[in-house]
Amino acid sequence: MRLLKRLFQAPDRGAAPILYAAIVARGREPHWYEAGAVPDTIDGRFDMIAAVMSLVLLRLEQDETAVPFSTHLTEVFIADMDGQLRQIGIGDIVVGKHVGKMMGMLGGRLGAYREGLANGTLGEALVRNLYRGEAPAPEARAHVEAGLRAFHAKLAEMPVATLVAGELA
Repeated sequence: MRLLKRLFQAPDRGAAPILYAAIVARGREPHWYEAGAVPDTIDGRFDMIAAVMSLVLLRLEQDETAVPFSTHLTEVFIADMDGQLRQIGIGDIVVGKHVGKMMGMLGGRLGAYREGLANGTLGEALVRNLYRGEAPAPEARAHVEAGLRAFHAKLAEMPVATLVAGELA
């Protein structure tokens, strides 16, 4: 009976679903799409949520005790992407392939944003990853870059324990 319960019960991911909901809410803020000219499409929303998620994961990776939580957060992301794909009509046979591609995209963004923040090329990383190679007007890009840099700075000041508790500034 315990085996059946474990198979059909959702794993306990602690506060990761709460933090993920806050990440999604931050990624869906209208200013990214209005002033920042992020395309208000399925891809654009994925890219914006992935940008916010990347910054949170970059903060979590600075504390080795947060690795299990980071894994839980990523699992919640995967479950959400799986559900979103199914909701838009992607079939069971190929949904795994699409989720795998999305995970690769998230990993690529993690590297690009880590490097961009470290060496001052975040704007270039945003054009490649958030705008998919098509640069918006300079003021739109500046809006998004400034917003993400401010968010990154706020995360740097935040104790990791706050994130692990499911809170996002």
